[in-house]
Amino acid sequence: MNQTTDKTSKWHKLYVMLIVFIVLAITIAVSLVSTSFVMEAENHARYLGIRNVHAERIAKTVQGMEMNAMNVFDEVQKNLSSPNAVVDALMSKTRLAPDVRGYFAAFEPEFFPEKGRWFEPYVHHTDTTDFQLSQVGSARHDYTKSEWYKRAKNFGKSFWSDPYYYYDGTDISGHYTTFVEPIYDASGKLACVCGADMTFEWLTKALQKIDDATKADSVLNAYHNHSELDFFSVIIAEDGSCIVHPVDKIVAIDDHKVLQDFVDNKCGTIDMNVDGVPSTVFYGPIEHINWHLCVVAPRQNVRQPLFLYGATLGVVALVGLLLVWLVIRRKR
Repeated sequence: MNQTTDKTSKWHKLYVMLIVFIVLAITIAVSLVSTSFVMEAENHARYLGIRNVHAERIAKTVQGMEMNAMNVFDEVQKNLSSPNAVVDALMSKTRLAPDVRGYFAAFEPEFFPEKGRWFEPYVHHTDTTDFQLSQVGSARHDYTKSEWYKRAKNFGKSFWSDPYYYYDGTDISGHYTTFVEPIYDASGKLACVCGADMTFEWLTKALQKIDDATKADSVLNAYHNHSELDFFSVIIAEDGSCIVHPVDKIVAIDDHKVLQDFVDNKCGTIDMNVDGVPSTVFYGPIEHINWHLCVVAPRQNVRQPLFLYGATLGVVALVGLLLVWLVIRRKR
């Protein structure tokens, strides 16, 4: 009789434990599914917000360089009377824009007969903070055949050039993008094409400073939701090529939908492997220039709050089962 009672009691305990386990499993599953949507949305909003802030800061940097360049170009237009006056105009406001690598004025052939066919004074930074003057126009560097020169001549408006690499064996060589504007004389005839050079080396450092400032932001990190800020930013051209990026972290995008979003200036996300790491790329346009800023965050980092939440629920469930088991044993 006692054996039968013990067996019944044992099976009763197992049934109770099984029911409790099933209820807890269902509760945890429902909680994880519902919470995953909320946390995924929160993390996406978080990194998209970071992307938007970084894009705005880069846009302000670019816009500031445009305004400084326009001041220099206006001085050139006012001083088309002689080559020396042009050089003085280029030199007059250079110190107001230390972030610009250099300013140039590429004149139409024979505009100043005494200077010959090519006259392109270039006032630029050296290895120090000083500026120096170089004459870069020549048969070797026939700027009239350059894409930016022809586009300015035909387009008639200011624009940012496509990224390019310039090499002449001097310290001027490097990766550039140039803010270009055609300048006209009093009769409305094209006199020259002016440009302000920005190096990608400088822009990479500027973007890194923005990343570091965001990661160190105490207000932003106060609500990190158990997920440390782990990301880096890159700038991508409309064709998907990566033009500004941290060292050894190139992100090239060839997804047709994303490239179409680039054309349409839309924001979005894409999951992809970046240097072998599963990551989420948050992308969107930068105002004033035909580039797109992307924030790259490892998927592990984006989903980390959900993993921690699931682990917490698992521990709570185990503690609950243990308590039920102890209560049943106590009843026995």
